[in-house]
Amino acid sequence: MAKPNGIHHIAISTADMKAQIEFFADVLGMELVGLFWMHGVKNAWHGFMKMGDSAFAFVFLPKNKEAQPVIGQTHAGSGAGASAPGTLQHLALNVDTCEELMAMRDRIRSRGVPCFGPLNHGLCQSIYFAGPEGLSLEVATNDCEAPLDTEGSWLEPEVIELAGISAEELEKYRHPEPFEASEGTGSVKQPSYDAEKPHLELGPNILYRLALHLPDSMTAKSNPEYAKPPKKIK
Repeated sequence: MAKPNGIHHIAISTADMKAQIEFFADVLGMELVGLFWMHGVKNAWHGFMKMGDSAFAFVFLPKNKEAQPVIGQTHAGSGAGASAPGTLQHLALNVDTCEELMAMRDRIRSRGVPCFGPLNHGLCQSIYFAGPEGLSLEVATNDCEAPLDTEGSWLEPEVIELAGISAEELEKYRHPEPFEASEGTGSVKQPSYDAEKPHLELGPNILYRLALHLPDSMTAKSNPEYAKPPKKIK
């Protein structure tokens, strides 16, 4: 059955790669496992911090230094703040128990970083703090009275109505139609351009539309270095 089974990595833009790595290693204890040229993107670096079976990643491009954070637009400023649609509002990291949550609060505070909580949300308990470059961060645990489930416990009728979701749509969202890959997996062709669908920003629109007609084999062969890790540190 075709559906995601977890997070592979979360990517955050940065203008100071070293500061982010220092914070996530020292304050949160996450190991640096990758720092290399970002494949296929000129002058860009990619940094990866280990986060359980997933990764927390940073992307540095020279133009990042020209973009100024604006609270309420590019950054929410806190877990309760507004930001532009499509931007990161806050990031919640997971621990398994309340004891681990309190240990994380101790670790964060021991590095001189203010940390608030825990707050009991019913479905989880959380602590809140800030990271470099205006990141709004949270650590949460499902070690609580009523964690999220598939029984509809946390589906509030008033909010469902405010979201404009009908009973039929709710049923569809709770039980998405499965997609069973056929024997010819990977045989579905690239769709034609439709302005109503989401699109990546990959240069001038006319070139993007032309790229939609390129065979997948050309994309796969565009950078043979993808499969090769950088040389190990001696």
